[in-house]
Amino acid sequence: MRITRWISSSLRAKLLALFIVLSTIPLIAVGLISYQKSYQSISSHSKASSMLQAEMLGTNMDNLFKDTERLLELSNNPQVIHFLFSQSETYQEAKDILQTFTLYRDTYKYENVLNISLINLYGKGISERRGIFQSASNPLRNPHFQALSQNPELILRVPPPLITGYDRVDGFTYGDEGVISIMTAVKQRITHEVIGYIIVDLSDSFIKEFCDKVTIGTTGFFYLLDEQNNPLYVPPVRAGELAVIQDNLIPAGERGRSGSFVLQTGGPPRFIVHTSSLATGWTIIGIAPLQEIVAEANRIRQLIIISVGLSIIFAITLHYLLTRRLTRPIQLLQHKMRLTASGYLEAKVKPDGTDEIADLGQSFNIMVEQIKELLAQSIRKQQQLQKAELRTLQAQINPHFLYNTLDSIVWMAEAGNHDGVIRLVKALSAFFRLSLNNGRDWIQIRSELAHVQSYLIIQQMRYHDILEFKVEVAEELQEYPILNMTLQPLVENALYHGIKNKRGMGLIRIGGYTDGGTIMLTVSDNGIGIPAGRLEALRESVEHPIQSEEPEDTGQGGFGLQNVHQRLRLYFGPEYGIRLDSSEGYGTQITVRIPKNRGV
Repeated sequence: MRITRWISSSLRAKLLALFIVLSTIPLIAVGLISYQKSYQSISSHSKASSMLQAEMLGTNMDNLFKDTERLLELSNNPQVIHFLFSQSETYQEAKDILQTFTLYRDTYKYENVLNISLINLYGKGISERRGIFQSASNPLRNPHFQALSQNPELILRVPPPLITGYDRVDGFTYGDEGVISIMTAVKQRITHEVIGYIIVDLSDSFIKEFCDKVTIGTTGFFYLLDEQNNPLYVPPVRAGELAVIQDNLIPAGERGRSGSFVLQTGGPPRFIVHTSSLATGWTIIGIAPLQEIVAEANRIRQLIIISVGLSIIFAITLHYLLTRRLTRPIQLLQHKMRLTASGYLEAKVKPDGTDEIADLGQSFNIMVEQIKELLAQSIRKQQQLQKAELRTLQAQINPHFLYNTLDSIVWMAEAGNHDGVIRLVKALSAFFRLSLNNGRDWIQIRSELAHVQSYLIIQQMRYHDILEFKVEVAEELQEYPILNMTLQPLVENALYHGIKNKRGMGLIRIGGYTDGGTIMLTVSDNGIGIPAGRLEALRESVEHPIQSEEPEDTGQGGFGLQNVHQRLRLYFGPEYGIRLDSSEGYGTQITVRIPKNRGV
C-alpha cells in the first residue's frame, strides 16, 4: 500500500515504475531465454564431449584388438601347424617360427604386444620370451582352452584379472604389468581338428593411461567393465565413489549401446556416460558429478545474471539521473508554490534553461508578483475603507456629543451660571480643536490627554454629582505619538457603562507606564463592572468583530471598543490593541498597548 501511494503521489515514481516495466521485464525475459538456450547448448556440448572421450577409448581399443588379431593368422602357417601337430621338432623349425613372429612384428609395428605363444594339446609350446617349452599342466584343464576346444572359431580376449586362470602356459610372468591375452584355437587343415592354441599377450598400459589421464569433468573418471559387469580397470578413487561403481549403474535396456543419463543417488546427482567396445564387448563408463559437467553452463548463467543485473542497475541509474534532471525543476516549482500557498509571497523560482519547465517557472514568478500587487492594492483599499469608517464614526459621535453639550450651555445660561458657561464653552472649544487636529491621525499622548480632559470637564459639568477623574501619566511618556481619538471612546465607555449606572461618586483614572519597548495606557473606573460571562463575550467581540454593513453597539460599549482595538491593530500590528479586565461590582480597566516609537 505504501509503495502504491508513493507511486501515485510522485511523478518521478511513476516514471520510474513505467521505466522498470518497459526495460527491466524485457531484459529479464531476454536473460531467461539466453540462459535456457546457452545452458542447453553448453550442457549438450559438455555431455557430447564426455561421450566422445568414451567412444574414443572404445574405438582405440577396437582398433588395437583388430590390428593385434592379425597375429592370429599365424594359425594358418604350415610351420606352426606342423610344430603343433608333431611330437618332435628341429632347431631350424623352431627358429623359423620365431622368425615368422618377428616378421609380423616388423610388418605391423606391434608396440603393445608383449609375447606370442603357441601350445599344443600335450603342453608342448613355443614363445618369443622362452622359446620351446613344456607346460607343467595339462592345457585341456584350462577353462579358456576348453571353451576354444568346444568353439574353434571363437576368439577370446581375456582381461588382466582373469589371465591368471591358466597360470601362464609358458611359465613366464610379467611382474606387476597388466596383460590382456588374445587367444584362439589352431586347427588341422583337412580335418579341422583342434591341434593347439595361439596366445597373444598385450600390455594394458594404453587403457591405464587413458583412464588415469583422461577425466570427465574435474574429479570424474573412466573405468571398464567386462561382459558380466565385473570391473576390469578402475583408477584410484575415493571409497564412496567405489561404492557407487560397484552398483549396477547401466540400465538393462542400455547395455551394449552408447548413451548417458543422470544418476540420482543419496548424494549429489552424477552424470554417467557409457559405451561398449565392439571387439571385446567390454563397457566403458565415465562418471562425474553433474555439477562439474554443467559447470560451464552455470558460469554462463552467472554471467547472464550478472550482465542482466548490471544492465538493470545501469538502466535504473540512468533513469534516476534523467528523471532527477527532469523532475528537479518541477519539485522546486512545487516547493515554491506550497510556500506561496502558505502565505509567503517572496518565494521565487530561478529558471534554469529555456524549456517548458523554465517557462513555467518564469510564469509563476510573474503570477506571484501580480498577486502581491493585487494584495497590496486590496490592503490599501481595506485600510482606506476602515479609516473612512472610523472617521464616519467620529463624525457620528461628535454631533451627538455637541447637541448634549449645547443643551447644557443653554441650561446653565438660563440658570445665570455665567462662570460655568464660560468654562464649558472653553472646554468644548478645546475638545473640537483637538478632535479636528487639522485632519491628522497622529498626535502626541499629551494632546490626547488634553482632549480627554476637555471631554471629562464637559461631562463633569453635566454629572458633577457622580463623576470625578484623575490623569496620572508621566511627563516623559506624553511625548510619544498615539492615534487620535484613542482614549476618548474608552473614557466615554467608562462613563456611560460604568459610572452612570453606579450609585454614589464615580472615579475615572487615566494612567500610563512602560513595559520594555511598549507603552501601556490604562483607563479604569470604579463602576458597576461587567459579569464574567458578558466579559468573555465582549472580549471575543472586540478580538473578532462580526463584519456587517451597519454595525451596532452590542452593549457595554462594544462597538467603540472594537473600533479602537481594530485601529490600533491596523496601524501598529496584531500584537497591539486593547485588553479588557473587569470585576462585577468593583469596576473595569481597559489597557491600551502601543509601541514606544517616536518616529511614527
